[in-house]
Amino acid sequence: MLLHIQDLWVGYQNRAILPPITLTVEPGQLWAVIGPNGAGKSTFLRTLLALQPPVAGTVTRGEGPIGYVPQRSEVDPAVPQRVIDLVRMGVERGWRVLDPLAARRNPAVQTAMRDANVTELARTQWRRLSEGQKQRALLAQALAGEPKLLVLDEPTSAMDVHAEAAIFNVLERLRTDRHLGVVVISHHLALLAKQATHFLLLDKDENLALVGDRETVLRHTAFIERYGQVLDRGGRHG
Repeated sequence: MLLHIQDLWVGYQNRAILPPITLTVEPGQLWAVIGPNGAGKSTFLRTLLALQPPVAGTVTRGEGPIGYVPQRSEVDPAVPQRVIDLVRMGVERGWRVLDPLAARRNPAVQTAMRDANVTELARTQWRRLSEGQKQRALLAQALAGEPKLLVLDEPTSAMDVHAEAAIFNVLERLRTDRHLGVVVISHHLALLAKQATHFLLLDKDENLALVGDRETVLRHTAFIERYGQVLDRGGRHG
């Protein structure tokens, strides 16, 4: 078990905005958190990452670190850092000051860059990267900490269709090859419907929190009502 959420109520000032959520993330699973804008996805994410307290319920984290991949807008473009500098930061947080050169020698940096397909971009400045390259660099930074669970916030926003597919292909390989657990917030159902193993569908306005494996959720009335046409246009999977 990498993450267990039991009867979790998320919200503000002791007021829940969604029904209680219960789910367990296991190694090798990819959980897609979906819903319309303002559905409560960001509130759920902040609660999962312990950035805000739950209204009620528990979040139990398993052994091993959690790797968080933020949106690209959280990186200051004015800072003159290269891709390899960004990735090293993912290791250096764990080494502190005992050995300042340890992070540079750590093979996890090279492995992370290889797995995220950014090895050839090591010396490239952040501001010169494409949107897809930036997201893969942030993914490499998270992987350098050797997490068991990856949490990604809208990893393919502002990307073209080819860059989107490249990111989700990397996530699929990490899920299968590294046996990582993945939790991803995204609106891109055409790819998620094919690659996600589980879904959490949130809709604050409808007081909805639908949890289940891929086949169960994709066939649920609440999902079909909201997204059936999207999948029909992109081709149904399964």
